[in-house]
Amino acid sequence: MTSARPEMDGRNLWDELMALRDQQREERANGLQVVRRKDLPAELNTHGVMRWYMHPFLKDLALSTLAIHEQEIPAGSRSGRLKFQGGQIVFVIEGSGYTTIDGVKHKWKAKDVLNLPLKRDGIIVQHFNASEDKTARILVVEPNLYAATSVDRGCGFEQLESAPDFTNQRA
Repeated sequence: MTSARPEMDGRNLWDELMALRDQQREERANGLQVVRRKDLPAELNTHGVMRWYMHPFLKDLALSTLAIHEQEIPAGSRSGRLKFQGGQIVFVIEGSGYTTIDGVKHKWKAKDVLNLPLKRDGIIVQHFNASEDKTARILVVEPNLYAATSVDRGCGFEQLESAPDFTNQRA
């Protein structure tokens, strides 16, 4: 039978769904239960220095429902500026500084939690370290909705400004 959607012709989508389930079960069967910071490489990217605990592309974990990373912000520096959907929780591990959310400054210090709002048209966020001699560290947690809503998550996902510590090593 030919349909208006040729990509569906001759396929059994139910069986493909069951095969995906089996693949996911196999990937998670021996997944990590504990992720240790000492095992995480520091990644320098346009948003800053990050260590990924959970990420949509990491398949060696027991579950993948969250995206979690630690970010280091050097003394007197800042993260990149980002436009995205929002809906993140940020726990301040150490240091002090502030975060701008849509241009509004929100001060924080160690052991504070920031709630980055979820907005239909997205938010613009940047983190700043207020210390001139100590690194700030934050832990960022959000639902892993990438598969359900795409990386754009409905509003766009744009790096608006790079962290000053990033130099494009690909150029």
